[in-house]
Amino acid sequence: MAKVPFALPARPLHCRRGDWHVEDLTQGGTALGKRRREQQLEAFISASDLPRSPSHPFYAVLNRLLAENGFDALVEKLCAPSYAETMGRPGVPPGVFFRMLFVGYFEGLQSHRAISWRCSDSRSLGDFLGLAPTDPVPNHSCVRKTYKRLPKEVFDEVFNFILAVAAHKGLLWGEAIGIDSTTIQANASMRSIVRKDSGKGWKDYTKKLAKQAGLENPTDDKLRQFDRTRPGKKVSNDDWENPHDPDAAITRMKDGTTRMGYKAEHAVDLETDIVVAVNVQPGNAPDTATVIDTAIDAAVNAEQAGAEKDVQAIVADKGYHSSKVVTLVADLGMRAYIPERASPKQRRWTDKDPAEKRAVYAMRKRTQSMRGKQLSRLRSELAE
Repeated sequence: MAKVPFALPARPLHCRRGDWHVEDLTQGGTALGKRRREQQLEAFISASDLPRSPSHPFYAVLNRLLAENGFDALVEKLCAPSYAETMGRPGVPPGVFFRMLFVGYFEGLQSHRAISWRCSDSRSLGDFLGLAPTDPVPNHSCVRKTYKRLPKEVFDEVFNFILAVAAHKGLLWGEAIGIDSTTIQANASMRSIVRKDSGKGWKDYTKKLAKQAGLENPTDDKLRQFDRTRPGKKVSNDDWENPHDPDAAITRMKDGTTRMGYKAEHAVDLETDIVVAVNVQPGNAPDTATVIDTAIDAAVNAEQAGAEKDVQAIVADKGYHSSKVVTLVADLGMRAYIPERASPKQRRWTDKDPAEKRAVYAMRKRTQSMRGKQLSRLRSELAE
């Protein structure tokens, strides 16, 4: 008798329709179950016959927390001016819409289509949305249209409401915030950019340069080859824009490619890992030009939400370091923890303001302290 390469249980599982039970191995072993390949749907199904899955503990607690603080009544009041009273089909309820956005945020879904699919696939998420077993999940196109039609002020109010609830529950400390940014690709193509002065596209602009170089009526292949090898090739945001998204900027992405994009900068409470502020800037905006605005927004949001303490420390990486930033942070009554860039030359302070020198030296000492190293590690773990 051949040896079995693995240990069999003394009482194997046996499948019956709808449940599992254990049968003695000596009674003939287990029966082979087969998947029903063709199923005839019943005309009527009782709601009590539908299988129920256990609710997700996180979403169950979150739903209870939102209900305790009147979330649905708030968002319905905020969104009422954007909904028609009598015309059109019923839209996506605001409470369902924002809960779907929560699902996308918590599960890292980057499109409305993925959010709609995920909510349709999970009965637990259907309970979180407040949908009955026979209610359909809103289509991704409805979610996208609702997202576009609601003004930015509505999303800001919902964000501030969530912060206020977190502060009320003691989850918003607010003393030290970590700031970081990332580039996100805009919904615009580099192929559609036009000159700001003439409005001509890239192909017309390249044809003009080819004609000046002596190429008359080049084919598309020759035009691409000329554009690829011509000297001094440069695409500047000062000269080019995308007419479909003028706010987007030509940006070098994290993977090294050049795309139309934005820079999303966020501030995180390093004590409780809660996002306190988010700013979206043009993709070519330097970190040193936007960090103060993000820090001020974080301080204002934390104060309005009722945080335990005021924002006292700003923690960032060396990309945010400049003497001007450090001085402005000191003028705001905060402490900066921003490491300096490595430089082979010693800094000269003869032509600088003495207050700027004092602020930089004080920040250098704080950054190298145990507290500064601890905050830097927290920022790397939470903000990035």
